Amino acid sequence: MFEAILLMPLAGALIAGFFHRSIGDRMAQVLTTVLLFSACALSWIAFFTIEPEHGTTYTLFRFIESGSLSADWAIRVDMLTGVMLVVVTTVSALVHLYSMGYMAHDDHFADDESYRPRFFAYLSFFTFAMLALVTSDNLVQMFFGWEGVGVASYLLIGFYIRKPEAGAAAIKAFIVNRVGDFGFALGIFGLFYMTDSIQFDDVFAAAPTLAEAQFEFLGHQVNAAETLAILLFVGAMGKSAQFILHTWLPDAMEGPTPVSALIHAATMVTAGVFLVCRMSPLFEFAPTALTIVTIIGATTAFFAATVGLVQNDIKRVIAYSTCSQLGYMFFAAGVGAYEAAMFHLFTHAFFKALLFLGAGSVIHAMHHEQDMRNMGGLKTKIPRTYWMMVAGTLAITGVGIPLTHIGFAGFLSKDVIIETAFAGHGGAAEYAFTMGVIAALMTSFYSWRLIFMTFHGQTRADAHTFDHAHESPNVMLIPLYVLAAGAVLAGMLWYGDFVGHHEAEFWGPAIFNGEHNHVLHESHEVPAWVKVSPFIAMLIGLTTAWYMYIRQPDAPARLATVLQPVYLFLLNKWYFDELYTWVFVKPAMWIGRMLWKKGDDSTIDGAIYGVSTGFVPFLTRLSVRAQSGYIFHYAFAMLIGISLMVTWFIVGGAE
Repeated sequence: MFEAILLMPLAGALIAGFFHRSIGDRMAQVLTTVLLFSACALSWIAFFTIEPEHGTTYTLFRFIESGSLSADWAIRVDMLTGVMLVVVTTVSALVHLYSMGYMAHDDHFADDESYRPRFFAYLSFFTFAMLALVTSDNLVQMFFGWEGVGVASYLLIGFYIRKPEAGAAAIKAFIVNRVGDFGFALGIFGLFYMTDSIQFDDVFAAAPTLAEAQFEFLGHQVNAAETLAILLFVGAMGKSAQFILHTWLPDAMEGPTPVSALIHAATMVTAGVFLVCRMSPLFEFAPTALTIVTIIGATTAFFAATVGLVQNDIKRVIAYSTCSQLGYMFFAAGVGAYEAAMFHLFTHAFFKALLFLGAGSVIHAMHHEQDMRNMGGLKTKIPRTYWMMVAGTLAITGVGIPLTHIGFAGFLSKDVIIETAFAGHGGAAEYAFTMGVIAALMTSFYSWRLIFMTFHGQTRADAHTFDHAHESPNVMLIPLYVLAAGAVLAGMLWYGDFVGHHEAEFWGPAIFNGEHNHVLHESHEVPAWVKVSPFIAMLIGLTTAWYMYIRQPDAPARLATVLQPVYLFLLNKWYFDELYTWVFVKPAMWIGRMLWKKGDDSTIDGAIYGVSTGFVPFLTRLSVRAQSGYIFHYAFAMLIGISLMVTWFIVGGAE
């Protein structure tokens, strides 16, 4: 069964990619979608039938054999794998179905271009790479899937081949992720150097020893467990768009909207969170690394939320929301609540994919308009999309009944993260709690701002676009209904299993908690005001957004004028792109231009040109003069040559 789950998306990608001319464009779409739904059905069966207390490994074939390095391609089956299989295949299957409607007519391609099979092949290839990542039984296999999703991301972000912005965004995502991947690779090398193995079980067994061991790194003696855990986290930062390595994620919205839902909302960006949770046996022996994870995650949650406050592109608002929610997952893992991080990952897949696909439905209705300033009044035009977007917004902002386990998905999963941060120990946990509550307020504001600007009030669209706005076809709406059900029910259905009093039985050995790590249990005993604080923050954000965009629509412009420096700072995303351009891009371009002009043009081409136009003709002229045609000239030259040879041998013999 697990082999089928892994290989069916690969089969779909190969058939659609290489044989679509034989089977036709329509059949390529149908085939990949059917295979994904089949894999999804098997994943749900596996999720409900996995025995958490008994982890299982299915070996497929020998992958690498070199000296002491030995690795099989194997499928590791435990509850971490089961959760990720459900997330990846469910979202991917629904995105495949949605894409059959969304990509039916694309203005970026001519009517006679066969672009859809390529798009569906890329989607299926991405799904295969992600499944290879989450089912891996060793670090090299995980790295294969890790890089596979990077390649698929590059192909999908840059899918609009005639759009320069899409190509630039794809390159940016690829390069920024390589920075993180370099840290991940160093972590893998270090673990193999210290343990002589890349198998998870061997590395986990060696974790207590690594906590006491040291090795030389960059000229210093460092703790093995701390250093290697930090290096692995650097890889997670790149893939999950954490603070400093976050700049690629918003630009990745240049790809088609289904790509945003699949890669940058629910699956690929969660690979970093999965990595930290999978490596929990190592991180539990690296408290400094966990502190760094907590601080980076909390900072990301706050930073991305501030930027989301002022974005006007509907997809970029949701993109920064993704970045912020990933920050929540990381600081949950940082304080030791890996189960809470995975719970939010699970629920986030439903409501974030719902919001992205809902945004795609809006863009489809508005003839590819993405600026919310040119929308408004769409509630009556696309009512079903509106209510689905509202369901996703209720989930992400955390609407529920305080002090109970009744509410939308985000109410249960995000609130438990904030509670674990309060229950955590140390200044980093306190910082995470504070940033988490503030980010919850801002999340509520920008999420409801999106709803109000897009669907309420007087329309700001041109008359022709607004008059022709229409609801999406059922092939696009059905995935929204399914995801909305998850956004409403997933938190309540699985709260007890993921983070309740039975979480140990649910997760089994898939997640490791040290003997002093009781933060998840302690989170259930925090004061009532802590449990209510995210709900109050949500109400403040909702009320503020309602006042500014419904009651007083001119208030945002006035506030932006009064606080213009702050507004520009946030609108320009804290000027990270400008900073990186000045520090990295311009020096790199200067070096490249210098090597091009001075090295290639002047030195290499100049030398070749000089030899070909100067020295060679000079030798040619000398040789022409030497060819006089007189025998005595040639005889004289032979005598000189013989004299030189005799002199050489005499001198050489004398020595």
